[in-house]
Amino acid sequence: MTSKLESLQENLHISLGERIRRIIYDRGEVSIEVAASDYLDVARILRDSPQLRFEQLIDLCGVDYSTHAIRAEEGIRFAAVSHLLSVKNNWRLRLRTFADSSDFPVVPSLVEIWPSANWFEREAFDLFGIMFEGHPDLRRILTDYGFVGHPFRKDFPVSGYVEMRYDPEQARVIYQPVTIEPREVTPRIVREDNYGQVGHG
Repeated sequence: MTSKLESLQENLHISLGERIRRIIYDRGEVSIEVAASDYLDVARILRDSPQLRFEQLIDLCGVDYSTHAIRAEEGIRFAAVSHLLSVKNNWRLRLRTFADSSDFPVVPSLVEIWPSANWFEREAFDLFGIMFEGHPDLRRILTDYGFVGHPFRKDFPVSGYVEMRYDPEQARVIYQPVTIEPREVTPRIVREDNYGQVGHG
């Protein structure tokens, strides 16, 4: 580990203390995990602490850990993961929090701290069904208004639940159960005519 990242870890421990549930150093990156109840306070400290100064939220995404061996054992499923940047200190940090409930996942919104979280949180809500408490305009951003479910959940069927089409008799778009027949795609193997034969010299 480089001295710069050692310094970052030390500053994280000083500023956040017991709020850090887990700190991970892997592939040259530092990640911390915090409880959903501490998420907003931790984010504010990460932004405002002179020792840290993470001024920018670069990205935020949802994650479904339903098939992850360790998380499945713990009964934890949905997480919000933020990627932060400190321009002043030239540091990057991954901040992760898990929703307390898998049935109705809720975590606090970071929009008041980093406004750039707005559309990222809407995307995580749309695709994973994670609710961001305190978000000013939490609605779908990629799927259709009438879309049922959240397509990035690992238990969501590949073909979806409903399809939409234009009905000329009703002169409008209608939703109906999916009519796509499941099929197996077998790759076609193409070989040259003389494949595997030893050439004559």
